[in-house]
Amino acid sequence: MKRNKEILVRLALNHKILPEKVLSLEKEIAESGKDIKIFLQENNICTEAEFYSIVADMFCVPFSEMAVLDIDKDLVATFDNTFLRKNNIVPVRKTPDGTLVVAIGDVMNMIARSAIATFVGGKVEFIQVPPSQIAAYISSRLAAQTTESALSDLEKEKTTKSQDGDGEEIDDTINAPAVRLVDSVIREAIPYRASDIHIEPYENEVKVRYRVDGDLAERMTFPISSYPAVCARLKIIAGMNIAERRIPQDGRINLAVNGVEYDFRVSTLPTVHGEKFVIRVLDKSSFRFTREDLGFTPEENLIVDKILAHPYGLVLLTGPTGCGKSTTLYSFLKEVNKPDVNIVTVEDPVEYTMLGINQTQVNAKANMTFATALRSILRQDPDIIMIGEIRDEETAQIGIRAAITGHLVFSTLHTNDAVGAVTRLVDMGVSSYLVGDAIVGVISQRLVKRLCPMCKKAHITTPDEMHILGLETPQKIFSPVGCQYCNGSGFKGRLAVHEIMYVSDALRNLINQNEGIEKIRATAEASGMISLADSCKNAVLSGDTSISEFMALNAAEDTEENN
Repeated sequence: MKRNKEILVRLALNHKILPEKVLSLEKEIAESGKDIKIFLQENNICTEAEFYSIVADMFCVPFSEMAVLDIDKDLVATFDNTFLRKNNIVPVRKTPDGTLVVAIGDVMNMIARSAIATFVGGKVEFIQVPPSQIAAYISSRLAAQTTESALSDLEKEKTTKSQDGDGEEIDDTINAPAVRLVDSVIREAIPYRASDIHIEPYENEVKVRYRVDGDLAERMTFPISSYPAVCARLKIIAGMNIAERRIPQDGRINLAVNGVEYDFRVSTLPTVHGEKFVIRVLDKSSFRFTREDLGFTPEENLIVDKILAHPYGLVLLTGPTGCGKSTTLYSFLKEVNKPDVNIVTVEDPVEYTMLGINQTQVNAKANMTFATALRSILRQDPDIIMIGEIRDEETAQIGIRAAITGHLVFSTLHTNDAVGAVTRLVDMGVSSYLVGDAIVGVISQRLVKRLCPMCKKAHITTPDEMHILGLETPQKIFSPVGCQYCNGSGFKGRLAVHEIMYVSDALRNLINQNEGIEKIRATAEASGMISLADSCKNAVLSGDTSISEFMALNAAEDTEENN
């Protein structure tokens, strides 16, 4: 109890809670019977990292994120993985005087501290690191070792082969190295922060690539002779037909990694050298993103607040595939998800499951289309509806009519900018006066790479950079460098830049009168709408992204306009 109060007092000093809340929270934690860390995280009072930084301060030990530590891999190799996992520790380095520096998941765990001190038999110093990060590091190390072992075994093992109906050889599906390789390739993608896994067959080899922060990076290669066993294993666990290799297939794998449930969507495509697999990685257990996490600025949040305050109407997210539209929509749903509203979604597929929301999935084989699902949803007394994507006139008509008959409707649309959403709906066959009456806001979005906070380097803009950014005076901006924290890339994660069009009465009148897109855009900009290019420019000037990302976004926008 004393420890709980000390942690709460420190949270108050760090402005995480109000000082007058300390005693009441202490009582709530005691009555709940939960560990204080779990209670604080479940109630969104502080994150795991924030909690353990306070613990580190209490015990007068340093605190660090795992990715920042310069870990001696040769030193780690001298320790048994089971021992490290059991005690949630990772040796970091040895100092010149022989002291062992150890990252520990919980410096309050005296059993773990005693175990490593006894094992080493010398002086030990501890660094407090969030325990989930240590667990992820150990798991990624185990996965990498499993991958290397499986690759080695695949090359050595002579698998039994048989002939199929086409005269093509396939490996025994119960091939232990193939099983281990597939498992480790999937598990290793999590600590890499990969969004997709590509497994690609070529004439003599198979390449495995991970997509991280939008870019593909090669992880490994293995001989093409081992590929049939890998294909068979992937198809078995994804629920596909292992005998069918002539047409594309879709499947799904559900797997727990480090106690977190992940959904892996698997897609195959026949190529001249065999079937290519692409596996989309999705954390389905919970949705933890906020608008700030996604890159919305305080100024943008004020406009989004106005849009979300509407009790009914159509809110659209636009942009190309993979720009994070669905993620932003989920963050909005999370905000409007309250006990007194009925929220129903129709998605293809359901990406994140959210408590308190009724989520429906499109099923083309069962004739469960967006339009079919929407008709049924409107008979379910919804307050808020989310349509995964408006793809055709029928879906657009139903969605628009739902928006003007008292429902708040969220959806996505493939257009280049916010203003283009208006003309796209009209092109789909929706009357302009219905579009004008329904739309309350359109947000166009793109993703840019976020500069690594540990190694980004400041400099004053050169004349060329000033010309690119449209600056009249030199300003400080940042450029990527590369360090251990970002795996040498100079970037860590991505953020969204936005063009937000709030439909005012003036804009609504223009849309109702079917005015041209240029007039609508001019009026929107006069009302304060910031373009995607200017939003990205602001991100460069605030040090969140680099000028190279600004140039890449503008180049992509020019290409989209020309097409």
